Amino acid sequence: MNSPRTLPMITAATEYFWTSGSRGALEILRCTNCGYWVHTPSPICPQCFGVPEPRPISGAAAVHSYTVNYHPWNPDIEVPYVIAVVELPEQAGLRLMTNIVDCPPEDVRIGMAVEVVFEHVEDVYLPLFRPVVPNGN
Repeated sequence: MNSPRTLPMITAATEYFWTSGSRGALEILRCTNCGYWVHTPSPICPQCFGVPEPRPISGAAAVHSYTVNYHPWNPDIEVPYVIAVVELPEQAGLRLMTNIVDCPPEDVRIGMAVEVVFEHVEDVYLPLFRPVVPNGN
């Protein structure tokens, strides 16, 4: 699948993150010593200097902050679209930047429950987030 997105450079330190969608779950580094989640990738835990290893997370998150982009920086990407920082429930302050998809931009709210979905492009599985649909709807 071709994508108008600029793809990240996959390195030995980040391959687990950008390919974890192929394994069905978003993976974040977790310290093998103290259990602290480490994102962005680092070879040592900032809490105890232990060694972090990739571990799957729940895929749940809440919108921490967002902005709606209306400017067509790339003519191949439809505007408007939402750029967001989501917070993962595994640890306070564990956040990542992403896009909110499958939702009109005007419906996005801080605190909104979202879940990870992946856009597979070449060797990369981009983690995007969509609103959680309550059971039965």
